[in-house]
Amino acid sequence: MNDILSDAFFASVPVFDQFEGVTDTGNYRRLPDDWVLAVADIVGSTQAIMGGRYKDVNMAGASVISAVLNALGQGDYPFVFGGDGAMVALPGSLEAAAREALAAAQRWAEEDLKLTLRIALVPVSDVRLEGLDVRVARYSASPFVTYAMFAGGGTSWAERQMKDGRYTVEPAAAGTRPDLTGLSCRWNPIESRNGEIVSIIAVPGDRGVTPEFRRLVTDVVAMSGEQSRNGHPVPADGPALAFSLKGINREVRATASVGGRLRQRLSIMIQLGLTVFLHKFNLKFGTFDARRYKRDVAGNSDFRKFDDGLKMTLDIDAHRLGLIRALLEKAQADGVARYGLHSQTSALMTCFVPTPLSRDHMHFIDGANGGYAVAASQISGKTLSIDQVTP
Repeated sequence: MNDILSDAFFASVPVFDQFEGVTDTGNYRRLPDDWVLAVADIVGSTQAIMGGRYKDVNMAGASVISAVLNALGQGDYPFVFGGDGAMVALPGSLEAAAREALAAAQRWAEEDLKLTLRIALVPVSDVRLEGLDVRVARYSASPFVTYAMFAGGGTSWAERQMKDGRYTVEPAAAGTRPDLTGLSCRWNPIESRNGEIVSIIAVPGDRGVTPEFRRLVTDVVAMSGEQSRNGHPVPADGPALAFSLKGINREVRATASVGGRLRQRLSIMIQLGLTVFLHKFNLKFGTFDARRYKRDVAGNSDFRKFDDGLKMTLDIDAHRLGLIRALLEKAQADGVARYGLHSQTSALMTCFVPTPLSRDHMHFIDGANGGYAVAASQISGKTLSIDQVTP
């Protein structure tokens, strides 16, 4: 496939707007053979999480997406956020630029967050040599944002190769910084309104993706759909106008040089003050509408996804949670699926907002007390419990 067609591939993938479509194989298209997968996770995330640093872990994971998209001009490339890691798919012609951005993100995570970001660039052609595939679909979370869904087993294989030390990306030179423009985590944790915030991961059993597994995904999604707003953790009118000072400080360190941090902090505080003022009095500042922005934050959030398995962070009541747990338990007992489920009282949101004047800003949702990382640990057999996380 030539470079022009390869670069335009994701934009050509059909869009569906009902999340149940993640089980429809007709919604997926095969990634081109000449693409690569940039896969990342945090080494020692368990210790970081148990030390109360899950927001830092989320920030490091989201930095992979921000660094790559900024380096590539924020093109239309598929990605998925996984809590303590992320994956971005991109044409092989952009591998060198992506490698440079990823190496810089790796160095930044080490020096500023004291976290080790493990990264690999895995050719899709190598995935297919293993008899696996990488297929991608586009789910429209709102009229302004689509998120990639992945199937075929290839992304999971790529992650295992990364953890085995293959296809690695070496860190950049000391002091190198990625372009993390737009990466932020200003919002306070979002408290549950229905009962509990539950992070769920369900992956296929040893038989792979069977009709029974697809039916399980459909049933779990349908059950969560009986909850108000499909179990969406963010209220329809957006999160409360309450901001995390620690989150603001993280954003400042991520997006400004040492010499420019005071100016950046002042700029953020002015933006937040203006947003609160405009929202309170229902005013606009040029084209910026604070109330509409908050609604878009809710609509553009990725609280449900499919990445070789179902991942959801839901605000759900005890009755529906019990029904979902029963479905997952039976599927696991029957060998259809393996699952992890972790409950907490609030959700975290990490954001990628290149400009608030555009409505395509993206918001990554996870549980505030370990979220997807704890759920994944249950599948892998690790012992990981969280008492308290400082967001």
